[in-house]
Amino acid sequence: MNRPQTRLARRRLCLSLGLGLTAALVPALTVASTDAWPTKPIRFIVPYAPGGLPDTVARVLSQQLTQRLGKPVVVDNRPGANGVVAAQALMTSPADGYTFLVTDGSMMSINPAIYKNLSYEPKRDFVPVSLAARSPLFLAVNARVPANSLNEFVALAKSKSGALNYGSSGIGSTHHLSMEALKTALNVDIKHVPFRGSGQSVPALIGDQVQVVFAALPSLSGFVKSGQVKILGTNSLKRSDLAPQIPAISELVPGYDFAVTVGLLAAKGTPDAVVKKMANAVSEAVKMPEVVSQFHVAGIEPVGGSSADYAKVIADEAARYAQTIKVAHVVAE
Repeated sequence: MNRPQTRLARRRLCLSLGLGLTAALVPALTVASTDAWPTKPIRFIVPYAPGGLPDTVARVLSQQLTQRLGKPVVVDNRPGANGVVAAQALMTSPADGYTFLVTDGSMMSINPAIYKNLSYEPKRDFVPVSLAARSPLFLAVNARVPANSLNEFVALAKSKSGALNYGSSGIGSTHHLSMEALKTALNVDIKHVPFRGSGQSVPALIGDQVQVVFAALPSLSGFVKSGQVKILGTNSLKRSDLAPQIPAISELVPGYDFAVTVGLLAAKGTPDAVVKKMANAVSEAVKMPEVVSQFHVAGIEPVGGSSADYAKVIADEAARYAQTIKVAHVVAE
């Protein structure tokens, strides 16, 4: 073999060895970077303006996780287009475990059933990380409504078919769909009056413009104390720790569960090890007494759990909402 051929053979051998070494190092480097996570600030994208339920969960968790993980966890509010703006912000961020979406279940379970041509698809674009919290809604009636229990309310609604009005936080909201599911299950006719949030629907209840609403406990508790409102049930599967004396509607309608859920999602492709680490961190954080206390004041129940646990919650919730939307013929505004 002449010298040019010898040099060429050596270069090929070195190149082959180099590629093999690089291939061998890539998994090791990935494992090392995962083991070191986090090495920089983490961002929580919230698809709503400050002050709402997911924002509250994100901010309480960010404080606890900043201490727990040793790196800043910052909240980035990205409201707009029914969550699309926030979804795109996550989808266009690197799938490296430093950006998460903190949102309620509506983005994963209601939007896909109502809106056509969404720019995101939950299973395709996101990885469930952990169900952080749950916020039950409570069925409340104006004090003048002659019903003091859920059974009495159902009997009244059936005897006065179409005479009662209920307020919601808007078409397609959890408040709206909770009542539509109840109407279907119990075969009662109660007219829908949509509002823009509980800030409008609860005052309408107090003013007797509507006789019934679903709302979070903090929105109702003051009016209960003043004798203006009666709470008859909760839309969670089991009685809430926030008000254990209030029966769950599921005690009358088996399987009824429409409590608002709030969880963390990551972009597709985020390393499994990072997803597991964040899920563990969230599950530990929500058990801290100070977090439980802050959540309870805001009408929130801490949950926690694995990625698989949250994936099942999303799937089950989506099925329930899809059925309700279909039966009630709900069409987006």
